[in-house]
Amino acid sequence: MVILIGGVSCSGKTLMAQTLLEKYKIPYLSIDHIKMGLIRGSKYCDFSAADPETEITEKLWPIIRGIITTNIENNQNIIIEGCYIPTGHMSDFEPEYQKQIISLYIGFSKNYLDKHFISGIIENMSAIEHKELDEYISLENFISLHAQLRESCIINQANHFEIDNDYLHEINNVYRWIDEQVEAKRLIKFID
Repeated sequence: MVILIGGVSCSGKTLMAQTLLEKYKIPYLSIDHIKMGLIRGSKYCDFSAADPETEITEKLWPIIRGIITTNIENNQNIIIEGCYIPTGHMSDFEPEYQKQIISLYIGFSKNYLDKHFISGIIENMSAIEHKELDEYISLENFISLHAQLRESCIINQANHFEIDNDYLHEINNVYRWIDEQVEAKRLIKFID
């Protein structure tokens, strides 16, 4: 089983992956770590951290897709989180592989961002990994990025969960959905 958690930077993906690791005892992989490992460790890397997210996604997705495929073929569980999971990614996998993938995107509504940008985003942006405040992290940019993610998820029929008002209550609903999906995947595996 592979759990994929996508979304805009600072939307709680790493915290969710860490929580799921602790609950299910499934390791997680941060796509940011792969990105920075390639940038810092490979003289053949042809992108930088400053490149547009779409370009980085184009470079990283084939690697991530290979990791997903390998985990499924080896009957191994993994959680993968990051900004570089395209919303149309499920079409890259055969139906038998899709049965082993739980995929979701988390985001914030304009309402939530307007009310809680400082207290909900800025104050919690380093809950798991250290992040520095830069021009990327502005209210206007976040509203735009989350709207783009929502639209892309709708177009690609991807599972999108948008926090609108009460973060703890709404994120717990996401965890309940994940629990249901994990249980269903376990039943499918048992039946097959």
